[in-house]
Amino acid sequence: MAPPPKPIAGAVAPAGPQPRRAGLVRYAPPLTLGLFLAPIAAGLVGTWLPAAGWLPALGGDRVTLAAWRALLAAPELPGAVRLTLVSGFLSTAISFALAIGICATGHHTALFARLRQALTPLLAVPHAAIAIGLAFLIAPSGWIVRLFSPWATGWDRPPDLIISQDPYGLSLVFGLVIKETPYLLLMTLGALGQVRAERSISVARALGYRPATAWLKVVLPQIYPQIRLPVYAVLAFSLSVVDVALILAPTTPPPLAPLLLHWFNDPDLTMRFQAAAGASLQLGIAVAAILVWIGGERLVAALARPWLSAGGRGAGQGLGRRTAGALIAGLLGVAALCFAGLGIWSVAERWRYPDPLPTTWTLGTWQSHASALAGPAWTTLWVGLAAAVVAIILVLGCLENEKRRGLHPSARGLWLLYVPLLVPQVSFLFGAQILLVRIGLDGTWLALAWSHLLFVLPYVFLSLADPYRALDDRYARTAFCLGASPARVFWRVTLPVLLRPALAALAIGFAVSAGLYLPTLFAGGGRYVTLTTEAVSLAAGADRRVIGVYAFLQAGLPLLAFAAALALPAWLYRNRRGLSGRG
Repeated sequence: MAPPPKPIAGAVAPAGPQPRRAGLVRYAPPLTLGLFLAPIAAGLVGTWLPAAGWLPALGGDRVTLAAWRALLAAPELPGAVRLTLVSGFLSTAISFALAIGICATGHHTALFARLRQALTPLLAVPHAAIAIGLAFLIAPSGWIVRLFSPWATGWDRPPDLIISQDPYGLSLVFGLVIKETPYLLLMTLGALGQVRAERSISVARALGYRPATAWLKVVLPQIYPQIRLPVYAVLAFSLSVVDVALILAPTTPPPLAPLLLHWFNDPDLTMRFQAAAGASLQLGIAVAAILVWIGGERLVAALARPWLSAGGRGAGQGLGRRTAGALIAGLLGVAALCFAGLGIWSVAERWRYPDPLPTTWTLGTWQSHASALAGPAWTTLWVGLAAAVVAIILVLGCLENEKRRGLHPSARGLWLLYVPLLVPQVSFLFGAQILLVRIGLDGTWLALAWSHLLFVLPYVFLSLADPYRALDDRYARTAFCLGASPARVFWRVTLPVLLRPALAALAIGFAVSAGLYLPTLFAGGGRYVTLTTEAVSLAAGADRRVIGVYAFLQAGLPLLAFAAALALPAWLYRNRRGLSGRG
């Protein structure tokens, strides 16, 4: 970032960063908290009451344990809970280990410096699109088997193997790892900017420690408290994911969250009581899992103390570099193959096994489904833009209020921000739907946009908070010396300088909205369908060409949003040297 302009001659800069007049932005924090915490609280209450048997609309008017007895008697429950716990903990542990391993072994390489840019496209692709692409990739007749058959495998026809939707949930774990590892990597990269990582590593290297050992012994203990909440969010999501589980998880029984969705959609309305009890159980599982992870943190910290103080310097620097490169290349390579598989299937006309590529290509599938695509694509576009724009307005208001009043973020505020990410969606969306029915908003565009805002806003805040807080206060001081008001400083100085990170946060918000499945089902009331809901429903058994069209477009819209976020500042500031790269 270029140095800020100098004040005019004779002007005296104020002692504080800027005047303490908050203006209308002082209402932004309570409004923001109300918009995304109140629905969650109401949704939890609306779920707990039916779980206790009290829901007059469904025929229940007194407290009873019948719903819990029915839940515990369900034959699918033990297998569903076991699969949920195994897949949730395993995927989170692998994602965390990969993220830490890549940072520890590759932090000193040239590839690591470009890692953030390489991971952004992967984060933009929705979970469901990656899951569908992975199913195409690893299926018995998938692309991997085709590439090695029959010359290496001897298979002239697809093998009789259960790979996708395997009974152990390993394909589900694989799909979650592909998406959650980049998220944890970016959170770790952001945390590295908050500590003096390079200086600490330099001191450790001067004492003879190898780079990876120095990172694990010196840097990791400093940054883990900052990435703890993202790890908890990944664990809670992995334990309660629905769309990825519907595509990659086994069905007899499925994990708990898809099973609850099936009960909620049962024609027998009394099943809603059992489903509400199961949603309460899902919340309890998430809370218990986080507590177990916290206990594991303390156990690992106690066991690691002798290793930290033993003085071992480590070895294998070259091996560490190769390992980091292999992990990054493998992660990005699998994701690229998933995305490429969607694109190839969408334009394939004839692709017989074991041909590695289609023998004939066509755009006929796109043309024949163009009219059917228009509705879901338009809904995905407008609801994503609406949620992202409202979120960016609220986040800018909160951050500007924080700067004007000289406030400093607290750990309690960060916990509040992570509430929508820590509470399983299925645990409160059913209750939130009851609230929407009560106030007459169920199935409306306002309810749909509001439900998406709940999950978009935390990601937008996390994306924009660090660049906003890192902005040099001397820009604002110079503007105040020239007589500008706080509002004018915001519009003419702060926002133009932070245009690129603001647009990036907007693109992240749109990508999050484009991938939401359960909020669309519950708040949309069946009146609104998006590319995600259509792709997931088609994944159950439709033509792969049709699935490829929907999933490829679902993944393509967020990528276009990120491309626009990069291109727009460069175009706007094409005649202002240096401004297009700020932030």
